Formats: sequence, structure tokens, C-alpha cells
Amino acid sequence: MPPPIMLSEVMVAAGARLLGELAHDTAFRWIERDSRVVQPGDLFIAVRGEQFDGHDFVSGAASKGAAAALVSVDWAAENAANSPLPLLVVPDPVLALQEIARSRRKQRDVTVVGITGSIGKTSTKEVVAAVIGQTQTTYRSPGNLNSEIGLPLSLLEMQPDVEAAVFEMGGAYAFGELALLASIALPQVGVVTNVHPVHLERMGTIDNIARTKAELVESLPADGVAVLNGDDPRVLAMAEVAPGEVITYGLSPTNDIWASDVETEGLRGLTFKLHLAGETHHVRVPLVGGHAPYLALPAIAVGHALGMHISEMLPGFDDPTIQVRLLVLDGPNGSMMIDDTYNASAPSVLSALGLLDEIAPGRRIAVLGDMRELGEESETQHQIVGRRAAEVVDELITFGPLAQLIADEAVLAQHETETRLERVRSFAVDERDALIAYVRQESAEGDVVLLKGSRGLEMERIVAALQPSGED
Repeated sequence: MPPPIMLSEVMVAAGARLLGELAHDTAFRWIERDSRVVQPGDLFIAVRGEQFDGHDFVSGAASKGAAAALVSVDWAAENAANSPLPLLVVPDPVLALQEIARSRRKQRDVTVVGITGSIGKTSTKEVVAAVIGQTQTTYRSPGNLNSEIGLPLSLLEMQPDVEAAVFEMGGAYAFGELALLASIALPQVGVVTNVHPVHLERMGTIDNIARTKAELVESLPADGVAVLNGDDPRVLAMAEVAPGEVITYGLSPTNDIWASDVETEGLRGLTFKLHLAGETHHVRVPLVGGHAPYLALPAIAVGHALGMHISEMLPGFDDPTIQVRLLVLDGPNGSMMIDDTYNASAPSVLSALGLLDEIAPGRRIAVLGDMRELGEESETQHQIVGRRAAEVVDELITFGPLAQLIADEAVLAQHETETRLERVRSFAVDERDALIAYVRQESAEGDVVLLKGSRGLEMERIVAALQPSGED
């Protein structure tokens, strides 16, 4: 159970005005924004979103046992007289939530690590938390709660005995978002994984994306540490705006912490020589995929920044929860599936194709969906993936209108050069069932099937249907 939210916190930190009757020592079980899952004793927060207004569900929250509702001044002015709940009235409920979390953070003596980047934030968060958790009681934000609402809720969830906390920070949609999140969490260590053309439709240019990520670095205190991917030029440039120490990591020897002689062992992980503080260590980590060094190295860099020795860090890599994005599952007809459906960008799809190339001794099938929010880079990025897919897979299956670009480029590469590719099939987003039936029909014992696409496609439903337990 998370620590309770005290009425006094809401009144003081958020400047809320109480309408109705509540005891002065009221302790809310939790702050909940979804009226459907409210539990008795919760404080329901009415959030206005693009599609729904939480104020419309105050009555629903009351029926679930909410103790009060955190609402806006304008709504309360018209509805307070008929409210089924005591109301805590503020100009903006989301800003109030942030102030409550900010106040709670300032009262806590905890080391905070903030992690941002275009891709790999959640996986990096999990690995960093597993590593530093070897010597400190460590909290990690659940899932990908990295927004202006998710991060404050994560912070409020921390137990009083936590010594270190690792928070994922988004900031993909507008300037100032990461600066806001940093002002709430107050990180002493900031990690930037990379800058790629993800969410380009919202930010316009990749340089704008880099500027948003740099806000985390700029927000660090003078005695803080920026941990930067030195192999990414845009991330490396952020060293110029870091107020304090900078530690770079990567595969280049120009970095402060770097890996050489990287060798993959398929699903067993990888080995490499780690160069750290003038010493070389032979390291093996059970992380899968070509991107794995870029998960291990920032975790080691953060551990080093916090004074850990490599011998203290390495056991953290054995944590079974850190391989959070890629799952190996039984597929139809005795095949094996690589489920990497959480999200997709060109670098992550290329990494997944590289893994398929490494581990599959027999026939390789790739089910690749749209890569969304790439803006003007969309066509080029899909074509890059298509050309690589033609080199790696025996059969390519695409899902969605953007993924058709992958199929078209793969066919073009097939005609122009000698490739492995034998067959290409494409399905529209409304042909999910037909795609599932086709993969079931095509898969055979010994095949390896990779599935990957943007989150909006809900390709995890395809994975579930293709597992032996999901078959009719």
C-alpha cells in the first residue's frame, strides 16, 4: 500500500479550499483519477483530458466509495451544491497534484535518478534500479508512468524507507515538460539515452527533440551528475549545459565508461570488456538484443556516480525483471515467438531484426507494424527497416498502412540484390484476424517469429492469439 495522502497536505501544498465536511486528520488511501477503479477512502482527482473530463465522473467515484473529490474552481462554482462528495477546490487539479508531490519530495531525503530519451527509457530505468538496488532500498516508477500526471503519482507511491528512486521522464510533446517533471522529482542524477526522430510529428525537428531532452540535464543541481550516451552526438552536446559533473558512456573509447569486444550469446545475453575508472573488467550480462550494451552501460555509470564498485553492481543484472521489453514465447505449431511489441522506432526494430538474425537457426518470420509519430522522417525510416528486413528474414508480414512502406522497400531490395527474403504479405489494421490466421498457417516447428510495432496497433493482442493457449 502507498503512504496515505493527508488532507493537510492537499490543503497546504495545493492551496485547496474545502467545501463540505471532512475531519482535519483525514487520510486518503490514494489519489485516483479513474472513477472505475476508485476504492473506499480514495481522493478522486478530476482530470480534464483530450477526450474526457473527469468532473463528469464525480458521481461515479462517489458510488465507489471515494472520500472526496479534487476539482476545479469553475466546476465547483456550478456543481458544488449538488455534489455527492466533499470537494477540495483548486484552480487546476493536475497542478495541485504536482504541488502535493513536489512538497512530499522536498521532505524526503532520497537520491533521485531521472531517465529520459527517445527510446529505451523504461528498460534503462529497470536496469538502473536493479543495479543500485543492490546497496540501497530502491523504488522505480511503475510501467511507463512518466508524464505530468504519472510522475507525481509515482513519487507519492514511494514508501518512507526508500533511499533511492529511479523515475522515467517523458517530455516528448512540448518544450518545458521535462523541466516541469524535474522541478517535481528534483533528480540529482540525470540519464539521457538517445535522441531519435520519435514524436517528430509533435516536435517538428530532431533538434527540437534534443532541446526537450536537454531540459533534464539543465535542471540538475551543481553537485548533480549527468550520465550521457556519448555515442549519440546530440546527447553528447548536452554536456555543455550540465551544471555539474558529466559521465559519458558508449562503445567508443572517447567515453568515460565504455565497452569493447562485445559478443552476443543470443538469448543468453552478451559479454564485453568494461573500461571503468582506468580498469578493465570482463563482464557478462543476461540482457538480450543489440541494444543491450546501451542498457548495461548507463546502469553501471549511475552506480559508479553513486560510489558503487562493479562487484556490487553486477548481481543487479541477474534480476529477472529487467528484460522488460522482449519476451520469448511458444508460438503456433511448435514455433518460437519473440514478443517485442511494446513500441517501435527504426533503431529498436533494427535491433530486434539483429537479434532475430543472431538466434534463429531456421526459418525467420517478421511481423512488423507501423512506426508512428515519425513526421517527415516516416517514409525514410520505414524504408530503412524494409531494406534490413529483406536481408534478415525469410518471410515478412506487415501490419498497417505505414508498414506497407516496409514491405514495398523489402520487395525492391529483393529485386535489386541477393537477399534472404522469399515471401512478403501485407495486412491492413482492420485485418488483424486475417493476419493471425495467416501466421498460424505459415508457422512451423523450428521457425522463429518476431513481432514488433507501435503501441497504438495493440500488437500484443496478436501475440496473445498466436500463443498455443490463445488458439481456438
